[in-house]
Formats: sequence, C-alpha cells, structure tokens
Amino acid sequence: MTTALPVINNSPTARSPVSFDEKLAQNNLALEAAVIDTLQVNVGKLCNQACKHCHVDASPKRTEIMPLEVVEECLDVLRMHKIPTLDITGGAPELNPNFRYFVTEARKTGAKVIVRHNLTVMFEAGQEDLPEFFAENELEVVSSLPYFLQAQTDAQRGTGVFDKSIKALQKLNAAGYGRGENLILNLVYNPVGAFLPPAQDAIEKDFKRELKTRYDVEFNNLFTITNMPIARYLEWLRRSGNEHAYMQKLVNAFNPATLEGLMCRNLISVDWRGNLSDCDFNQMLDLTVEPRAPQTIADFDPAKLSKRRIVTGAHCFGCTAGAGSSCGGVVAG
Repeated sequence: MTTALPVINNSPTARSPVSFDEKLAQNNLALEAAVIDTLQVNVGKLCNQACKHCHVDASPKRTEIMPLEVVEECLDVLRMHKIPTLDITGGAPELNPNFRYFVTEARKTGAKVIVRHNLTVMFEAGQEDLPEFFAENELEVVSSLPYFLQAQTDAQRGTGVFDKSIKALQKLNAAGYGRGENLILNLVYNPVGAFLPPAQDAIEKDFKRELKTRYDVEFNNLFTITNMPIARYLEWLRRSGNEHAYMQKLVNAFNPATLEGLMCRNLISVDWRGNLSDCDFNQMLDLTVEPRAPQTIADFDPAKLSKRRIVTGAHCFGCTAGAGSSCGGVVAG
C-alpha cells in the first residue's frame, strides 16, 4: 500500500488526512487500468496565458515543447494500435510548431481528435485561421470558460481574457461549431474558489441560456471539473489558508461509484518528452506509470499497460469527490 508523502510546507503534493490508497482499502476497492481507448498527449507547457488554476503551470515563459521525434512516436502508436481517440493538450497545444502536422496525420489513422483549446490563442500571430483548421479536420474542441460573466473569468484567467474568449466562441460558431452534432464545441467550468463544482446539468442550462442571450454564443456540452490540489491551485490553497479545509472536503465527498468511470482507467497520458503517466495530473507531478509497465511512448504495449495498477496521490480525491471529475466532466450519477 502506498503511504502518504511527508507533510512539508513546500511539498508539491497536497496534505491529506488519509492517503488515497488507504481510502480505497477502507472500501475494499482497487484501481486498475482497463482497455486504453484514449491517447492524451501534452505537446508542451508553452501558453499565451498563465491561469491561476493551471495544473500544468503553463505560461508564455515555459520552453518545454514536444519535439517532432516524439510526435512521430505518438503517430506510430495511433497507426499500429488504432486507438480511437487522440486528446491533444498543453499549454496551448497550437503553439507547438508540429501541432497541425500532428492533427492531420492523426486524422488519417481514423482517430477522433480532441483539442484542449484556450480560445484566446487564436488571436496570436499565425493562429487566426484556427476555427477553419479545426473544422476542416473535424476536431472536437474543448475550451475552458470559468463563468459566463467577465469578473469571475478574468479573476481566474487574467484581465481581458473574457472578452477575447467570447469573440473566439463567436468565431467558432461562425465556423459551424456548437450549433449541431457535426462540429462539437464543449466548454469546461472550474470553480473560482475552494469548493466543489455544482451539479453539471444545472449549471450547463445556466451557461447555455446566458451565453445565448447575452452574446449569441452556442455550444454542445458543459463539463464541470474539480480543481485539482496541485501546482498553482495548491499554491493558492496554501497562501489563502484553504488547503486543510479543501482536502477534508474532498475526502469527505469520496464516492466509490466514481471509480469505474475514472479517466485513468481507459487513458494513457504522454508528456512532452514521451514519458507515460496514468493521467494528466500524475504527469504534472512526474508520477509515471507503475515500474512494471512500459515507461515511454516508444515502448508502448497495450497488453502490458492494461490491468496495470494506477499510481495514486492525494489529488485523486479530486476525481472521486461527489459525482466525480474527468476530462469529460462528471463520471457518476
């Protein structure tokens, strides 16, 4: 059984009253991977924004960029193993110079491609045609929008981000996104504060009504995602004196019914160097897959990666609290 990491003030991991593995044991549960249906690839930490909640700690100052060699290794896996979904994230993934090549080659394999798009990057030089590029390649677009009001969004993502985000959403709508079932535009809601997200269905209705009424913006689905107690968000919890209360809240809200739908069971995460982790959050803590499993995308073996034991930490309570949290929103009714 994995024990909790030492409680020290500068620890990169949250201090929890009980370790996640201990919580699993108390409920006679185990967390193992199943068949991999999603390759989630972080192509670098360079971003045009520096959001306060960012678990990647991305910013315009970051220099980590996935090289073409690793992109090709990811493409080889898609071609050989016919993984149904490629989920491209960052940073702002579009700032990787190999992003468009990665997308077009991945689409040739028949994989559905998801891009984690921050909206404002389309106003950067050379990125103005992103809506058309997305539409041409039938990408599913997933974009964070903390709220349908300016104050809350700018508080989390920076001054002026809300106005640019609305303009970007309007451009995506003009390209055909969010107004039917062919070009999917999904939004992501993260709470602005030390609390769990509200019921996904209810807040989705609020977002759809307000964005349509105020800005004539439409989208397909709203995903509510719990803020993970790592990186910048953990730093904020500690500065504001909220770490203990927030972690206790997550532990108390632990829901065993979420385990079956956790993204780590059907996803493998690839960092910019090609290292493998069980999820994007583990990746940011440099927690690679268990030692018995292949460690890099170059050594990818679906048989050896399935049924692996998932590496856990205190942040896993974020994915299992309440209705659960994943890259696709809630995981349990």
